[in-house]
Order: sequence, then structure tokens, then C-alpha cells
Amino acid sequence: MKISCAFGPSPTTPADVKLAEDLGYDGAWIYDSPAVYLDPWMTLALAASLTERIDLGVGMLTPALRHPLVTASAMATAYDLAPGRIVVGVGAGASSRWLLDEKPMRWSEIGDYLAALKALLRGEVTEWNGHVLQMAHPTGWAPQRPLDIPILVGAEGPRGLAVARRYGDGVSTFVQTAPQEFDWIMRLVFGTQLDAGEDPHSDRVHAAVGPIAGLGYHAAYAWSGRDAVLGLPNGESWLAAVEAVPERQRHLAVHAGHGVVVNDIDEATVPREVAVAGTWVGSADEIRAHISELADVGVTEVTYQPGGPDLARELETFAALSREFQSM
Repeated sequence: MKISCAFGPSPTTPADVKLAEDLGYDGAWIYDSPAVYLDPWMTLALAASLTERIDLGVGMLTPALRHPLVTASAMATAYDLAPGRIVVGVGAGASSRWLLDEKPMRWSEIGDYLAALKALLRGEVTEWNGHVLQMAHPTGWAPQRPLDIPILVGAEGPRGLAVARRYGDGVSTFVQTAPQEFDWIMRLVFGTQLDAGEDPHSDRVHAAVGPIAGLGYHAAYAWSGRDAVLGLPNGESWLAAVEAVPERQRHLAVHAGHGVVVNDIDEATVPREVAVAGTWVGSADEIRAHISELADVGVTEVTYQPGGPDLARELETFAALSREFQSM
């Protein structure tokens, strides 16, 4: 099993990735959501300059934000900086699109995008949106094609999994029972190891996992509307706070701090126990048990997103407790 980590790119992320390499992590993923994070490709390039071994990936990349030839060129640039260490994840872009007040992409569109992207990486002439494309970089201006860069598809339902089967090298899923047909199955996880005697509802724990509790409310509201939120703990109060924001700007308030900072609405309305119940908060042995459960259902890569102001502490504790799984 691979043990990786993930970051919403910030000014500290290149150094955080270097620390992850020093701690023994196998890979580092960098998110693509320009409304709340810095640019993933520039961040990856800086991380590549600081590291020698760790795999580096942008994921989940949002195709709607990037022309396939732009992505192919970025992948080539990254490959030239860190040959053999680059991976890419592609998804429908739910959260990054919500932050732009737009809907996620259709899977048919993602399939077309991946078909064009993979053809470009092979050095072929291809077509996308009615236009003929090719990586036409002269010799010496880019790595020689074909470029062998693994692509992970972030998919849950049948349409997404069909795209993953056709165009992906693996799948990232939140479904507990992993699709066994894939050799590469990644799960993103959140949590924090408690100190001896630490209250799981402490301010430190809240800073580390509190942003994740809000994601459930953000996603329920964006996917299914207000009625879905009413079924969540204190959902009525959350809705009242959200609906006090003018509708045209409401998405900015709903998704503020997405996944990395507890925003003002979530701080005031989302009970702390929601985050503790929905993430891996516990002792080292309890978190090891969670990893073991994922291994049992076929997960081949566990990717941990550290949270809170002390990312070094989170990376260090998770690296120590998960090390025994890396030889599985």
C-alpha cells in the first residue's frame, strides 16, 4: 500500500511536500481549485525542485478550467522536472466548480477530454471541440512523446467508473467497497491522532478536522438543495445563516475556506461532533484499524490530508502510525 498526503496549495506547500518526502510518504497530491488555493502546477514545480523521490500529482484536476493542450503542456513541464514521479488525477470538478457558481462537468465531457489528453501525450494529432490539436513542441522544447504519466480518475457512480475503465490507470473513490477491477485505488482520508488524554472536541482537533465537517453541508446544499441540509445536525441554523447572504453571492459564503479552514457560517452552526464522527479522530491504534479496513477492501493508496495550523505535527503523526502498511 502507498501512503500519500494531499494539500490545498498555499505558500507553504512546497516545503510541506519536502517534509512529507523526508517522513517517508510515497506521494503528494496538490488540489486544483483556483478560487481558494494557489496554482497547483506552479506549486508542483516548486515542490519538484525541493524533492528527489516522492511522487507528485495534481488532483483532482478540473478539466473545465483547463484546455487539454494546456494540461498536456503542464504535464510535460512537470515530467521534465521530475521524470517518473508525476501523476495526475482528473474529476468532474464538483467543489472547484461550485466555488465558481457552476455545476460539475458531465462524464461524457470528461471522457472526451481524457481521450484528447491521452492522445496528445502520445504525440498524436487529435480533435477536441471540433478543433485539430497536437503537441507540436520542436525537439528540445519538451520531453519526447509519448509521455507515460499515469492518470487517476475520481469517480463514484457507474458513468464515472466507465470513464475510469476506458481512460484511467486507476480510480479515486470515497465508496468503502472499492471496485476490485482496478489495480490502483486511492482513498482520500481526514483525521488527527489524539494526544494522550486529549478531548476529541478540543480546539486543536477542531482546527485539524473542523473544515471537513463543513464539506458535508456544502455538498448537500450544492447537490440537493436546502431540504438535504435540513436533515443534517443543526441544519436549520446553517441554512438560516446561508440564506441571509444575497443569492447572487451565496456560493462564496457557502464554500469559503473549502476543506482547509472553518468558515464563519460553519463555525457558528456546525456542531463539532460532526467532524469527529466523520473523520479519523482517535489513537494511533484506532487510525491503524481504519487503514487496515481500507486495505481489506482493496485500496492500494491511502492519501491523508493534514489539517489545522500545525501541518508538520499532522504529517509526522500519520507517517509514524501508517508506516507498517507501506510494505503490504
